[in-house]
Amino acid sequence: MEERQVGALRMKRINRRISILMGVTLSLCLSLVAHLFLADKFTFTGFLLSFAISLTISLIIGLIVPMKKVNDAVDRSLNLRPFSIKARLVESLVSDLIYTPIMTVIMTTISYFIATNNGADIPYVPMLLKSLLVCFLVGYVLIFIFQPLFMTLVIGKRRMAAAAGAAAQQAKNKAENNESK
Repeated sequence: MEERQVGALRMKRINRRISILMGVTLSLCLSLVAHLFLADKFTFTGFLLSFAISLTISLIIGLIVPMKKVNDAVDRSLNLRPFSIKARLVESLVSDLIYTPIMTVIMTTISYFIATNNGADIPYVPMLLKSLLVCFLVGYVLIFIFQPLFMTLVIGKRRMAAAAGAAAQQAKNKAENNESK
């Protein structure tokens, strides 16, 4: 097997691990937030059901959407230096826009149907909007905090520092090439 193919497989494995860690973290925290702050009452069964469904959704999204490629493309299009605070802020927003609305809409819809089937008379749209706002804010903070931690955990500090240095050098070379034109 070529070295390039081995590197691509290794990257795929790394991205999959980070995606799983992020999916578990987001699902756990957003399910807790939804049940503790948005629901009328907390039930452990409801939380577990919410967590299981949310985790399934986030893992499916993680398998379908190549977040590393998406974030790299966003960084390039906005001329952001990878691993910089600006890049992390934007990457967190992009991830949040992809994951949180899908998870929140599905989870809120399920909760709404369960509540109305049990006799609750609640309006759907206000419930959805409140959930979207809260979960979007919480999701953004979670992604901003945990994504670099999980990258360091999965990749390792040395490789992260090497990748950041290589990315910075690449950005510097590109800027110098643009200036010389």
